Amino acid sequence: MTQKVIKRQEILDAFQFRRAIKSFDPSKKISEEDFNLILEAARLSPSSVGYEPWKFLIIQNQEFREKLKEITPGARGTLPTASHFVIILARTIKDTKYDSEYAKNQSLNAGLPAEMYDQIKEAYKEFQENQQNLLVNERTMLDWAGKSTYIPFANMMTVAAFLGIDSCPIEGFHYDKVQKLLEEENLLEDGHLAVSAMVAFGYREDEPKFPRVRKDMKKIVQWIN
Repeated sequence: MTQKVIKRQEILDAFQFRRAIKSFDPSKKISEEDFNLILEAARLSPSSVGYEPWKFLIIQNQEFREKLKEITPGARGTLPTASHFVIILARTIKDTKYDSEYAKNQSLNAGLPAEMYDQIKEAYKEFQENQQNLLVNERTMLDWAGKSTYIPFANMMTVAAFLGIDSCPIEGFHYDKVQKLLEEENLLEDGHLAVSAMVAFGYREDEPKFPRVRKDMKKIVQWIN
């Protein structure tokens, strides 16, 4: 068997292993080395126009988790048992609008020559204003940033699966109540961040009871030759 075939099988095995685990074994903790690798996968993820419009809150404080559990129905089983619990934040229009200071810094930090910034700013304005119609309102811009956060979101779970670590993606939360809690804890950088999604990591206590169900490839892929 060639090395390429082995790697292909490893990839398939990782995706077959990954399930949405609703409750973890609380006695098993992810090592610092492994969790840092999961975070590095998030950090290295791509984003639309290179904005990296995200921040990751690692919620390990048990009192904070209890508060969060009351307003996050989708995490009632994972918050008390997860080794690590992550809230993924998306940057708001304060940072993601084409003429923001954040956008400027992202471009310059990426190596764009300062004399070219005005040119690239106009290109981003065209992209946001006319190509994608993103400047309709603040929520439209937040949803755009949120789409980018789902790239590291998925990459974190995939890397975890390669390491034999379980995960559970979570969207079942009361948005306004979670926002208020995070604001009260001064975690949203004065309106520059908003909650996008959550994900829990740990080790399963039991094997999933139900088989994995996915559509046949022919039903979801159409080739245009």
